[in-house]
Amino acid sequence: MTVPERLSALRKIMKEKGITMLIVPTADFHQSEYVGEHFKERMFITGFTGSAGTALIGLEEARLWTDGRYFIQAAKQLEGTTVQLMKMFEPGVPSLEAFLEEHLKEGDTLAFDGRAVSVGEGQEYARIAEKKKAKILYDEDFVDPVWKDRPALSEEPAFDLDEKYAGESVSSKMARIRKEMEDAGCNTHIVSTLDDTCWTLNIRGNDIEFFPLVLSYAIVRMDRFDLYIDERKLDKALQEKLAKDGVVLHPYNAIYEDVKKLSDKDIVMIDPSKLNYALFNNIPKSVKTVEKRNPAILMKAIKNPVEIENIRKAQIKDSVAHLRFMKWLKENIGKIKITEMSAAAKLDEFRAEMGNFIRPSFEPISSFGPHSAIVHYTSSPETDVEFHTGTLYLSDTGAGFYEGSTDITRTFALGEVPQQMKDDFTLVAISNLHLANAKFLEGCSGLTLDILCRQPFWDRNLNFNHGTGHGVGYLLNIHEGPMGFRWKYRAGEVEAFQEGMIITDEPGFYVEGSHGIRLENELLARKGEKNEYGQFMYFETISLIPFDLDAINPDMLNAEDKKLLNDYHARVYETIAPLLKEDEKEFLKKYTRAI
Repeated sequence: MTVPERLSALRKIMKEKGITMLIVPTADFHQSEYVGEHFKERMFITGFTGSAGTALIGLEEARLWTDGRYFIQAAKQLEGTTVQLMKMFEPGVPSLEAFLEEHLKEGDTLAFDGRAVSVGEGQEYARIAEKKKAKILYDEDFVDPVWKDRPALSEEPAFDLDEKYAGESVSSKMARIRKEMEDAGCNTHIVSTLDDTCWTLNIRGNDIEFFPLVLSYAIVRMDRFDLYIDERKLDKALQEKLAKDGVVLHPYNAIYEDVKKLSDKDIVMIDPSKLNYALFNNIPKSVKTVEKRNPAILMKAIKNPVEIENIRKAQIKDSVAHLRFMKWLKENIGKIKITEMSAAAKLDEFRAEMGNFIRPSFEPISSFGPHSAIVHYTSSPETDVEFHTGTLYLSDTGAGFYEGSTDITRTFALGEVPQQMKDDFTLVAISNLHLANAKFLEGCSGLTLDILCRQPFWDRNLNFNHGTGHGVGYLLNIHEGPMGFRWKYRAGEVEAFQEGMIITDEPGFYVEGSHGIRLENELLARKGEKNEYGQFMYFETISLIPFDLDAINPDMLNAEDKKLLNDYHARVYETIAPLLKEDEKEFLKKYTRAI
């Protein structure tokens, strides 16, 4: 079926059920950013494959809201689908909520699958419907009847993440969570977010491509931990290990009925942004709920000493792999056939050689020439292109090692590139280095510090249309809150930096139809000097890969910029060179030479 045919079939169902507008979100039942194949309803119904977006299907029109990372991709993929692109945060483009406020009429029915929207989202939709004297339907999956060949739920097995990697026992994590529950006056905590449960139980899985997560729900009580999961995912040894920590197993979907059995004795902690609307509505109205952020969110963001030590090892592994990839790319361009997909595969070959490599930590962005201007481009057999000299190649990829996850972007000059590309590349490098070398007082968030990265752009009346950085999970979600680098407020990403947090630094610049540049390192937040003015902090760059000097315009660098670049490259050489063969050392020396 084509997208228009799917929409036609869906509208037939909508008419039968009296639905005026249907919201189709990206999320699964666990508010995941990236979802398993079974949950990709928004992709199925619109044809847009990006990882963020919400569709609104009306009886005559369909719209898709997505952010700046996907404007180019969405515009192309929506051609011929009859789905209209709504560019989020652009002037004159209403938000989905504002659009509903304007167009929903008295007597209309607004529908959505309540399992796939958060409590907060569902309540906002319900508020709008009530205000407009419309109805809502949330207890049915309306796309499923149209999706005849829908993939089944994943049945992949889970695995134990040993404490030598996790750095903390399950019992210790549970005790910390229960202490926060107690402090909030709660004795029950409902958790639906996959990464929070996996972190707490030191388990990982394979239910979402690239992300080692396990489909599950949990109810944390003071004396036990109820885990809702397909038992077949857990082998006997893992079941016995979990049982020792008071974990009681239940069927995956049984939680929806079990929460109906909560009593007045239960005081339930919920995170409205991390719990789905349908599950929340199954909690009896007589049960007291306390709205509080999931305790695991901040706990897992502050890496413990064992995790930090392991992550350093993972970063060094990935830095060596990248150096070898860079050498291979530079020496073979124009000599052998290299494409976007073969280049990404080659980088993972180098990663696998480093040992303890599990899988890529997210879908690779391997983009050549004009494709690199598409911020979240994904190469496919239909779009895969062969490399040639005279332009740029952008590689935004990550590795999942047992020692941790990495997220690194490098842009490489293939042969001699035009001066404008060098100037743009140099601007991105300057911005990256300015943020990486920030010194700041404890209490600062990414909302405070983002200006350091954007100032070189804003001084030239330029900008890049995505966030500057995100937290990184340890074999969990590659995008992890509660901190981030953004100039504009975004809920859930404004936590003040604490020692042990790891965040990316990834400015970029994109010229549609020509080229794109992004340079991304991971930063570790550390405490610096404490004096009468307060506790100072700084970032340690833990990704150690050269910025391609073939793409640098030295004339754009002032003395301080040159020092920052040279100091970074000196540390790269000092750390990575001892792990290399002689010819690799010579290559590294060339690309870390002082400017």
